[in-house]
Amino acid sequence: MIFILLLFFVFIFGLVIGSFLNSVIYRLFKRESLWGRSYCPYCHHRLAWYDLIPLLSFVLLKGRCRYCHKKISWQYPLVESITGLLFLFIFISVFPNLQSFLLASTYSLIRLVYLLTIISLLIVIFVYDLKHYIIPDKIVVSGILLILFYRFLNLFKFHSLSAKSFVYLVIFSFIISLIFWLIWFFSKGRWMGLGDAKLVFLLSLFLNPGQDLVALFFAFSLGAIIGLILIGLKKKRMKSELPFGPFLITGTFIALFWGEKIIQWYLKI
Repeated sequence: MIFILLLFFVFIFGLVIGSFLNSVIYRLFKRESLWGRSYCPYCHHRLAWYDLIPLLSFVLLKGRCRYCHKKISWQYPLVESITGLLFLFIFISVFPNLQSFLLASTYSLIRLVYLLTIISLLIVIFVYDLKHYIIPDKIVVSGILLILFYRFLNLFKFHSLSAKSFVYLVIFSFIISLIFWLIWFFSKGRWMGLGDAKLVFLLSLFLNPGQDLVALFFAFSLGAIIGLILIGLKKKRMKSELPFGPFLITGTFIALFWGEKIIQWYLKI
C-alpha cells in the first residue's frame, strides 16, 4: 500500500514536470524567459494557480481558457500525462519495490534523477520537433553534457563503467552520428536534418550498447509506417518533410524499457 502511494506521488510529480515542460516548449520557441508568470497564448491574461493544475484544470475548464474561452491545445494534457507515465516507468525500473527504495544507494538516487532529467529533455525535443520541425541545439547540447558528466561519474566515482567501455561508447556514438551527418550532407537536408545527427549522438551516448541499434530499428520502422499511412491518407506527399526526431525518441523509449528483452529474444531466434 505504501509503495502504491509512493508511485502515485511520482506520477503527480511527473504531471507537474510535464506542465513545466509545456511552458519550456512554448517559451523556447518565443525566446522568452522560463521563469516568468504563465499566461494565455491568445489573450495574454496571466493565469492563476488554479488555472495551472495539471490535467485537472484542463478538464474543469473543458479545454478552454477561463478568460477568452479560446480552445487550449491538447498538447498540454497529453505532455503532462505522458511525462507522468514515463516518470512512473523510470521510477519502477530503478526501484521495483519498496525495499529497494528504502535501501537506496547514492548511485541509485543519482541514476534516478539523471534518467528523469534526460527523459524530460527528450520530451521537449519530441514536441518541439513535431511542432516546428526544428531540434533545439540548447536542449541537445545540455543533454550531451549531462550524459557525459554522468558517464564520468560512473567511470571515476562509482566505477560502474570502464575507461575502455567509455571510449568505445563515444567512438560508436560518433560513428552513428557521422552516418546521419553524411545523409544530411549528401541529400542537402532533403532526407535528414542536421539536428537529427546531433540528436543521434545524444541518444547513442544515453543508451547502452545494443539498445541504440534497437532504437534506430524502431525509429526507421515507425517512420516508414507513419509516412506511408500519411501518404495513403493524402496528408503528406512523397517529397513532404516529416520530422524524424520524434521517431528517434520513440525508438529510444522502446529501447530503454524493453531493449534488453528484445535483444535477448532476437538472439534466441
